[in-house]
Amino acid sequence: MANCAIVGINWGDEGKGRMVDLLTEDYDVVVRFQGGGNAGHTVINEKGKFALHLLPSGIFRNGVINVLGNGVALDPENLWKEMQEVTSKGVELSPENLKISDRASLLLPWHRDMDELEEKRLADKKYGSTKQGIAPFYSDKYQKKTILAGDLFFPEELRMHLKELMEWKNLTLTLVYGAEPYTMEMLEEWLQSCCERIKPYICNTGDFLKKAESEGKKILFEAQLGSLRDLDYGIYPYTTSSNTTAAYAPIGSGLPSAKIDEVVGVVKAYSTCVGEGPFVCEMFGDEAEELRKNGFEYGAKTGRPRRVGPIDIVATHYGVEVQAATEIALTKLDVLSYMDKIPVCTHYLLNGEQIDRFPFPSALKNAKPVIEYFDGWKCDISGARSWNDLPKAAQEYVMFIEKQIGCPIKYISVGPERDSIVIR
Repeated sequence: MANCAIVGINWGDEGKGRMVDLLTEDYDVVVRFQGGGNAGHTVINEKGKFALHLLPSGIFRNGVINVLGNGVALDPENLWKEMQEVTSKGVELSPENLKISDRASLLLPWHRDMDELEEKRLADKKYGSTKQGIAPFYSDKYQKKTILAGDLFFPEELRMHLKELMEWKNLTLTLVYGAEPYTMEMLEEWLQSCCERIKPYICNTGDFLKKAESEGKKILFEAQLGSLRDLDYGIYPYTTSSNTTAAYAPIGSGLPSAKIDEVVGVVKAYSTCVGEGPFVCEMFGDEAEELRKNGFEYGAKTGRPRRVGPIDIVATHYGVEVQAATEIALTKLDVLSYMDKIPVCTHYLLNGEQIDRFPFPSALKNAKPVIEYFDGWKCDISGARSWNDLPKAAQEYVMFIEKQIGCPIKYISVGPERDSIVIR
């Protein structure tokens, strides 16, 4: 049975959540394998509208088991809040359909403080962090300076370890940033109010996934952000602090033996970017604001206005290669329906040369977009449910992108709802 990874091809915010929610109908297990609560997956279905940050987007499907893998930055406080939010809208959560890896490292209370303090120190050189503690968390994880979710079941050792970590972290908080230190009383409150509540969901998810694999269950691996935010292959240092690629899914999920048969790369019909860093195709002024308003481009986690631009063929082709995508889901095509002429960034100009290859991160600041224009369709396509329902101009736009990025476009979303989709 085929395993599938759903990943972002560009800067994130492509619409992965709506694709996971759609495709989970055909899967038994959904696994989040990296990232934390620093981005949102927006899902609209019969239960309402949700902005998920840590919970896998398969939680809305009855009978589907959802796993938070060991590669996730597990924030007990925000996870518990998110669990309360979705259950208040009628979504059922239990240890039967939500499982947390005992090998997932916990995002500790000071990680958010460190994130905000460092962004303030960087001032106009900041990375554009969402201040959810992700970079400090992963830094500490690789320094072996955090605790595992499974440690919550060993309270004596846990408190000794937390005390040691607190004393170490307080040195940085007080001496480097001049901030207030943490106390064990503060950590005890965090353990009781947040960690104890998620303990029933913590288990050996590696064993669970191995059993599911042996029984021929179909597993969907859900990524956060996109290729250009990958720590190794993205626009470093303006990346996230984890690997957003499908190749990391077996490691971060807790099932290193997994074989990924299909990789659905999600691409928005135009470009958006939250945060800092080079964005070659960026629009400005009234043109940008009109696209932003039509697409409602504001961050699901932060509410920040997203930077916007035309679809970037150079960046998208690179993202397809990085993800080894086997098929593409093109989202939000309907947003472009207001345009008379639709811009596309087809190439870059770099040092007087027209290029098609995505350049090294340090060179991006000197790259300029080459823009071509395509006829718009100027009609509402939100009711389209088949390829033939789309106007010719929309079909030509899709086919041009498909040819340029070298990967078949199988799914075309024409609205945020689950069934607002064209499948080729």
